[in-house]
Amino acid sequence: MSIVSEFKEFAVKGNVVDLAVGVIIGAAFGKIVTSFVADVVMPPISVLTGGVNFTKLSWVLKAAEGDKAEIALKYGAFLQNCFDFLLVAIAVFMMVRVVNRLRRKEEAAPTAPPEPSAEEKLLTEIRDLMKTNAKA
Repeated sequence: MSIVSEFKEFAVKGNVVDLAVGVIIGAAFGKIVTSFVADVVMPPISVLTGGVNFTKLSWVLKAAEGDKAEIALKYGAFLQNCFDFLLVAIAVFMMVRVVNRLRRKEEAAPTAPPEPSAEEKLLTEIRDLMKTNAKA
């Protein structure tokens, strides 16, 4: 088997295509959540905290000297990324929860048993008649 045909077989498999679609949609979803956090959630929090911009919070380890940049722990950016992750995790959890509920409804929907055939109905009637005759 040549490398080209082997790659073609690998790339055309349904799981690979599904994974690629998931990664692309996940990246787009990440941008939406990041925008939501930065543009919608953080401004009110900033107002509540007195105008503090979380992404600019840092702890300077060594101040800038001449043309050398400062060395700082940027814990504000870390907090912002943690908040982004938390919102993404909550959104994914809610989405998975809805999908699981839909699956349970499909599985839980009982199917009606098939109606007995004409022969079975006739045999049931005969059985019932025999029971009533045997009691009499």
